[in-house]
Amino acid sequence: MALLDNILSLIDMRSFSSVWFWIVVALFWSAVTHTVLGVSYDLIVQARKKGGQPLADMQALVEIHTRRMLAMVRHVGHWIMGFVAAVLSLIFVLAFVYGLEMAQALFLLLLPLTITRLMVLRVAFRIERERMHAEKLIQVLLRHRLWVQLLGVVIIFITAIWGMMRVMTASVLSI
Repeated sequence: MALLDNILSLIDMRSFSSVWFWIVVALFWSAVTHTVLGVSYDLIVQARKKGGQPLADMQALVEIHTRRMLAMVRHVGHWIMGFVAAVLSLIFVLAFVYGLEMAQALFLLLLPLTITRLMVLRVAFRIERERMHAEKLIQVLLRHRLWVQLLGVVIIFITAIWGMMRVMTASVLSI
C-alpha cells in the first residue's frame, strides 16, 4: 500500500504545485522555440553564416513543411479549427466555470500552443505568397522565432502568477 501511495503522490492532480507540470511547461516551450517550420534554429544560424549547403537544406525543409502544412489546412483546416475550438471551449468551461485546476493548467498549455500554430500558419502562407528564399526567408524565420519566444515569456509569466495564486489560495483555504 505504501508503494501505491508513493506512486500516486508523484502523479499529483494539483498541477500548479507539481514539479512535473513545470517540467512539461519548460520542455514544451523549449520544443516550440527550437524549430521554426520544421527547421531547427542551429540550421537557420548556419544558413545565415555559411550559406551554401546549409542554406539549401534550410530552404528545402521550409518548402517541404510549408507545402505539407498548407495542403493539410486547405484540405481539412476547417474541421481542425472546429475541433480545436470545441476542445478549448470545453477545457475553458471546466477550468474557469467549474474551477478544475487540472483543466486550468491544460488550458494554459493548449491555448498558447494554438496561438503558436496559428502564427506558424500565418508565416507559412506568407512564405508561399511571397516565394521567399535566402536572406529574406532567414529574416522571417528568425523574426517568427523571436515572436514565439516573447509569447512564451509572457505565457510562462501568466502561468506562474496564476499558479502561485491558485496554490496560495488552496493552501490558505485548505483545499
